[in-house]
Parts: sequence; C-alpha cells; structure tokens
Amino acid sequence: MNMELREKNKKRGIKRMINSFKYSFQGLEYAYKYEQSMLLHAIAVIIVVTFGIIFDIDKVEWLFCVLFMGLVMATELINTSLEAVVDLVSPNIHPLAKIAKDTASAAVFIFSLAAAVSGVIIFAPKILEIFKVI
Repeated sequence: MNMELREKNKKRGIKRMINSFKYSFQGLEYAYKYEQSMLLHAIAVIIVVTFGIIFDIDKVEWLFCVLFMGLVMATELINTSLEAVVDLVSPNIHPLAKIAKDTASAAVFIFSLAAAVSGVIIFAPKILEIFKVI
C-alpha cells in the first residue's frame, strides 16, 4: 500500500478514536484469555499494589513500581503480537521463526527480572524491618 492511499484510508474522528480504544481492550482481553504469562503478570501487579499500600511506599517507589509493571505487561503484549505475526507468516517450524519468538520472550524475561530486582530493593528492607532483621 502506498503512502497516499494509506493516508487517505486513515480517517480521523471520534468514532475512530472510540474504535481504537475498543480494539485495545480486545487485545487485552485476548491476552488475558489465552496468554498464561499475562495472568501471572496480573497476579504480580495485585501483589505489588497490595504491598505498596501495606508498606506505604513513597511517590518515587510507586513511580518505579508503576513503570516496571507497565513495561513488563506492555512487553508481554508486544511479544504476543510478534508471536501471532510469526505464526501467520511462518506456520511451519523455521529456525528464524524460533529466533524471533525466543528473543521476544527474552525481552519480557529481562524486563521481568529488572522489575523483580526493583521490587526486592523497594520491599525487602520493609519486610525485614517487620522481623527486626535490619
């Protein structure tokens, strides 16, 4: 599709904006129904928010928690979309398809590790303080 035709087909307006939100929610719904990792991420979000409230974390700590929760979940959604595209264009097992899927999954893993380390940095001292370990 050339750029002129694409621009002509890209309509603007409130209906298009509403549809954009609708499609985004459909994407979230799909991910939660069919991607086990999204359920695990959602459980992690519930735990982090609960701990954040219990331990009364400050604004900067909340900022890091929200940032990492969003990055992990957004990366998981990108991974899911990439897997769908790879499956579409390469329905048979192919070494390059495997690389694409594995590296996208690794990106989620890296963000998840960074989020977990940040969570430990934020919450471990507060948890240890309860047990008077510090």
